[in-house]
Amino acid sequence: MSEAEVPVYKSFADNITFLTEQLRVEKNFDIIHHELIYGDRKFGLFFVDAFAKDLTMVNIMRELSSIKEEDLRNNPTKYLVERVIPHIEVETSKDLEDVMTQILSGQAALVGEGLDAVILLDIREYPARSPEEPDIERVVRGPRDGFVETLVFNIGLLRRRLRDRSLIMEYMQIGIRSKTDITLAYLDSVADPELMERVRSKLENIEIDGLPMAEKTVEEYLFKKSLLPFPLVRYTERPDSAAAHVLEGHILVFVDGSPSVMICPTTYWHHLQHAEEYRQEPLIGAFLRWIRFIAVWSSIFLLPLWFLYASVPEIVPDAIHYIGPQDTGEVPLIIQLLLAEIGLEILRMAAIHTPNALATALGLVAAILIGEVAIEVGLFIHEVILYIAVAALSSYATPSYEMSIANRVIRLLLLIITSLFGLLGFVLGCVTLLIALAMTKTLNTPYLWPFIPFNGRAFVDVLFRTPIPTKNRRPSVLHPLDKTK
Repeated sequence: MSEAEVPVYKSFADNITFLTEQLRVEKNFDIIHHELIYGDRKFGLFFVDAFAKDLTMVNIMRELSSIKEEDLRNNPTKYLVERVIPHIEVETSKDLEDVMTQILSGQAALVGEGLDAVILLDIREYPARSPEEPDIERVVRGPRDGFVETLVFNIGLLRRRLRDRSLIMEYMQIGIRSKTDITLAYLDSVADPELMERVRSKLENIEIDGLPMAEKTVEEYLFKKSLLPFPLVRYTERPDSAAAHVLEGHILVFVDGSPSVMICPTTYWHHLQHAEEYRQEPLIGAFLRWIRFIAVWSSIFLLPLWFLYASVPEIVPDAIHYIGPQDTGEVPLIIQLLLAEIGLEILRMAAIHTPNALATALGLVAAILIGEVAIEVGLFIHEVILYIAVAALSSYATPSYEMSIANRVIRLLLLIITSLFGLLGFVLGCVTLLIALAMTKTLNTPYLWPFIPFNGRAFVDVLFRTPIPTKNRRPSVLHPLDKTK
């Protein structure tokens, strides 16, 4: 819901008073109001100190100081914009509510006597860090740049890779108070118009004070989350990965203030792919992909399956008869596993909040010292530590951070249901998980496509990293306008 329009007053004093009072200039030290006189007329310049580019401001004010009284007699607004102000990004507005929003967004507003509109000067220079390679999406070969917290920079990184006239950057603001800048990026010659309209309408219907959690808040409005913990959207901080998805027909959602870009819609398999696979030979990429598949599914099923074999030894096949401990110790096995899972999560959270210089030492102390002492005192047995460690390593091999956390939750639930109902509980848990995933849709896109519903050509591309020249078809599930690459 936007504020009601407030037309520019005919009186210069009324305009200055309105902006001064509404922007609380007297209370805010960083909102500047300069009182100026050019051509024997009064002007007021409003801007936010932190966003103003000093050199640009000086050049503009130098040119304004050269105007004469007779220059402003006929249509002064047009004269200033077209002939005096030496700046590329200049526009006018006759709505004072819009003017205030633009001032707080970083533009400068020039109000003058006899002007029928306010002149807006885009002189902002946002504080920003340099693009660096994302920590969780590193590659051995490939570019080292990554998205940052500044929207304009992120759009530039994408434009650099896609010099296509049909690349659309659609701008909107969300948040009654925050007025957060959001951009939808897509190829209008490729992306499905119905999909684009669905995303756009969902964003336009968001009514909230602000987006302090940036893209995460937007995601929860876009996708009405169920109890299923799996992520319905893929995040990336890599411009090359984002560009690859746009070429396939996906839509990107940029949120100012966040280095993560939302890719939608996505399926389960998108969360299991990594840019490193496409930086190596196809055979090596396929090998890496299968190792990653094994790691991801091990992080879910290995621990519950081992617990099932340890609890019901009669179902263990003869070929792996050695599976399962000879002595489970004084503490019940399920309690050991739950304690180990909780301890693993505590270690993960502690590592996040620990300075980098101490994080490695913390991991070594927790993994070696605490684990060995726990075994010595009889709290854990060796097998529990082994399988917990394997499950943890497999979780960290998952490309999507959100997917790895969801896998840990599913693993914990499978452990609990297996401890309660044995083999029946494990089977029911796995079947329920598969049915829930098969019934899930993201923006009307089946979550398990191309496995369910089955598409042979696309499923082969999921299982194997096929050579790029053979990938001449865009995913049919996205309903692209241009189906061939």
